Amino acid sequence: MIDSALLDMIVCPNCLGKLEYQETPGGFVCLQDRLFFPIREGIPVLLVDEARPLESG
Repeated sequence: MIDSALLDMIVCPNCLGKLEYQETPGGFVCLQDRLFFPIREGIPVLLVDEARPLESG
């Protein structure tokens, strides 16, 4: 689990909006930009080029 103080500081690198933590599959979601930012080896990868678009639905 990620520290709640850290969660409050992490923002989307694209729009600077709030990110939502998702334990499964392990990463952060920006609902505004519809992007998923993964966590690799315990480190959030907050690079737009590494983000995956969320599936429509």
